[in-house]
Amino acid sequence: MIHELQSRSANALFEPAHAGALSALNRIVMAPLTRNRAGPGLVPGPLALTYYAQRATAGLIITEATQISASAQGYAFTPGCYTDNQVAGWKRVTDAVHAKGGSIVVQLWHTGRISHTSFQAYGAAPVGPSAIRANSKTFIADGGFVDVSMPRALTLEEIRCIIEDFRFASTRAIDAGFDGVELHAAHGYLLDAFLRDGSNHRTDDYGGPIANRCRLLFEVAIACAGAIGAARVGVRISPVSTAGDSHDSCPQALFEHVVTGINPLGLAYIHCVEGETGGARDSIAFDYAALRACFDNAWIVNNGYDRAMAIDAVASGHADFVAFGRAYIANPDLVARLEQNAKLNPLLAQSTFYGGGAHGYTDYPTLEQQSASDMLLAATST
Repeated sequence: MIHELQSRSANALFEPAHAGALSALNRIVMAPLTRNRAGPGLVPGPLALTYYAQRATAGLIITEATQISASAQGYAFTPGCYTDNQVAGWKRVTDAVHAKGGSIVVQLWHTGRISHTSFQAYGAAPVGPSAIRANSKTFIADGGFVDVSMPRALTLEEIRCIIEDFRFASTRAIDAGFDGVELHAAHGYLLDAFLRDGSNHRTDDYGGPIANRCRLLFEVAIACAGAIGAARVGVRISPVSTAGDSHDSCPQALFEHVVTGINPLGLAYIHCVEGETGGARDSIAFDYAALRACFDNAWIVNNGYDRAMAIDAVASGHADFVAFGRAYIANPDLVARLEQNAKLNPLLAQSTFYGGGAHGYTDYPTLEQQSASDMLLAATST
């Protein structure tokens, strides 16, 4: 089936919408943003509650990438969603978002070969589709950014265990009050690494032809859909991004197969990063319209969208939702700022992005706070 684009009003970006079973106040999505502020036990703490609740006016919040198991970790201070304490921490977050009328899903990830021996039990090697080291770095607690470690290839039995880990984490996400989950199949992490012939040199049923390389993603999606309902599951992809040393000889054919294969499952949405993550949108020639035509349900676009581009993308039918990343770091009230065409807060120093405390995390002002400050300043100066 070929998806037909539907034109909408110029105001559609700010109107309520649905993605599967997910209800959205508008079509503006908070993209997943790794902030490295999880506490002991990789539990999201009180600052995370404040951070996400501040941004509850987003049509949909997609949380920072969150581990499905202890061995899935690849960066310091990133949260999990597999222990009781982690679930309890996330429940406080989801309750706060829901109390403000928002919707929130958790992005589930296994970092795969984008990891380090310091995160693995007994200093073991991280895992991937093949024993191919990524030309990439990760962040460890005591050493800052370091080269990732050499991975080892997963066995078939371990692959089955990882599918179960994704399934289990999706059920824990529902226990934590999330409205759904997003499977992280982008940026060189485990599911994406299996898709690409640059990182997958297997010769079994999970390697070789495109159909085999897509097998793990499809099996994970089926398992999670069976556990929590397909209409509560989304998938994130990044067809041409080289993040995490990700590359493939024929991304157009690969990702059309990915999306065509996902379509019959009835998932809530696909979240597509267009171009180079955080960089050029046209870094590699790619037909995103052809890709979008392979999917019948909600389509979220991401990467470098501004207000005008987002309005046009939704009005033209190119996308059903538009996700914003860095703009949401600095603007907890991004929806109001976009709707009013108000000035955006500038980002603070990059040192505040990853790790730390409230500064650069929960202390960016809203329009209302800025207005009150301006009024106070005017009153005290007269």
